[in-house]
Amino acid sequence: MKNFLKNIFPLSLFLILILFSSQTVCAQWSVEDLSIFNLPEAPVSAIIGGIFIWIFRILFFISLIGFIIAGLLYLTAAGDEDRISKAKKALTYSIIGVIVGLSGFVIIQAVSYMLSGSYSF
Repeated sequence: MKNFLKNIFPLSLFLILILFSSQTVCAQWSVEDLSIFNLPEAPVSAIIGGIFIWIFRILFFISLIGFIIAGLLYLTAAGDEDRISKAKKALTYSIIGVIVGLSGFVIIQAVSYMLSGSYSF
């Protein structure tokens, strides 16, 4: 566990620094010359936030599919205790996935609004 924390700390620090540094760096070109590359004009924090939102939406969709499959497993168990317990475990994990997906999406939105200076959702 200590080894895991020792390896994850520098990576998380690096990601936090990238997330909160939204300055434009143009070392060799002026800003007008960069328009030929069709790069996004959003800061790095907005791009990373968009990626997180995309990941949470995929997680939410997969957990909803798991929720439907677990419900079908429970309906087709026909009294078999082993299949019922498997369906209950799958349903529990799907509910946890939905909660994590929704809470992650809400947290990302709240942090985005707080960092942008907005006062309402």
